[in-house]
Amino acid sequence: MNNLNYRGYHAIVQYEADSDVFVGRLAGISDIITFEADTVAGLKSAFIEAVDDYLAHCKKINKSPQKEFSGKLMLRVSPSVHAKLSLATELSRAKSMNEFAEQALDKAAQEYIETQ
Repeated sequence: MNNLNYRGYHAIVQYEADSDVFVGRLAGISDIITFEADTVAGLKSAFIEAVDDYLAHCKKINKSPQKEFSGKLMLRVSPSVHAKLSLATELSRAKSMNEFAEQALDKAAQEYIETQ
């Protein structure tokens, strides 16, 4: 188990052999929220508690728990990938390379999230 999901929030989990505990961190938020436990059941419980506590705290201080994004993404790819993207955009009759890339990235990211 490397990731947890609860109420639309995700966590990255690692096992710390030195201290014999599982350590987790909420992903996709502005703040650093961690939790830990020495059993899988305890880890799941600590994760749920961390999410609920974080959401309650954000509500209390009237803060959005989600990380804000501008929608601008600078991306470097190899010239061959760029050429393939250009051709795929044209063949798909997408409005722009940006639109084609956005759809492809959205699909890939969603598929990845669903398998975690």
